[in-house]
Amino acid sequence: MHLSDFSYDLPADRIAQHPLAQRDTSRLMVLNRSAGSIEHKTFCSLAEYLQAGDLLILNDTKVIPCRLFGKKKTGGKLEIFFLLAIQENLWEVLIRGKIKIDEPFYLAEGRLVGKIVEKKQGGRFIATFSGNKSVNQILQNHGQAPLPPYIKHFQSPTQEDKIRYQTIFAKNNGAVAAPTAGLHFTKSLLHQIQSKGISVDFITLHVGPGTFKPVKVETIEDHTMEPEFYSLKPETLQRVRETKKQGGRLIACGTTSTRVLESFGQNPDLPPEGWTDLYIYPGFPFKMVDALITNFHLPKSTLLMLVCAFAGREFVLKAYHQAIEEKYRFYSYGDAMLIL
Repeated sequence: MHLSDFSYDLPADRIAQHPLAQRDTSRLMVLNRSAGSIEHKTFCSLAEYLQAGDLLILNDTKVIPCRLFGKKKTGGKLEIFFLLAIQENLWEVLIRGKIKIDEPFYLAEGRLVGKIVEKKQGGRFIATFSGNKSVNQILQNHGQAPLPPYIKHFQSPTQEDKIRYQTIFAKNNGAVAAPTAGLHFTKSLLHQIQSKGISVDFITLHVGPGTFKPVKVETIEDHTMEPEFYSLKPETLQRVRETKKQGGRLIACGTTSTRVLESFGQNPDLPPEGWTDLYIYPGFPFKMVDALITNFHLPKSTLLMLVCAFAGREFVLKAYHQAIEEKYRFYSYGDAMLIL
């Protein structure tokens, strides 16, 4: 398939710049694949579409406040994006600004000193850090929420962003971007869902920059995904299998949860923890997920391709065009879609 098959035009004013005051008051577009129908609801009505015996899977990854600004001895400015902890004070990072190997740089007003020890591909580096506090402590105290660049104030995120660019069930540190479908949930909505006899369980997929890596090949089959760390507890996997066996539906919240679940659909013998680079695009044989909760995604993205694989490209793009006409809010702080 061609990359251009997953393109659409979105007016700039349809890109949500701020979260709504109440998480579950976002709009919800409901796509019914068998009926070919589209409904317009609010997210707080999600439970209407779930049934006793269903199992809702949420991603409990927690976004690291992974952006720090720093300086070199010369005064040159740098922006450091912490991607992955190799050891406590040895990290894979992205750097905006010029820096040489072994050249020191200073973060958080000198509280943390970094030095590049290895240059990798794609603008990535391996850096070692020293200071009175660990990298994680510095990030928690001084790091910024890693807002995507289509949010205009991404260079100066607020305290509200630090809270709202995080799900209410975020638990396990490791993501550098939020699993945005989960941002719509509230405690009261989860209670309402569970009171109907719908089970809720959690997996972890630490969202990495590879999820949003631009597809630069025209033939989409030639694209490759970067591996991301997952965790799926054996008891959760057993619950998934029992739900399917008993005729209940597996409801995946987000493309991240979907990729973990379908990784096990492709290979049931995967370990409980590991790395997945599963790439889902039209023609993919879904074996696990029966319904999908997701946000509206960037054109030509692997996220949009996954949604098209699940619901059909023409149906999804029809829904996107309707969402634009109906003034839905797009992307991270935007509205949601439920595909049945």
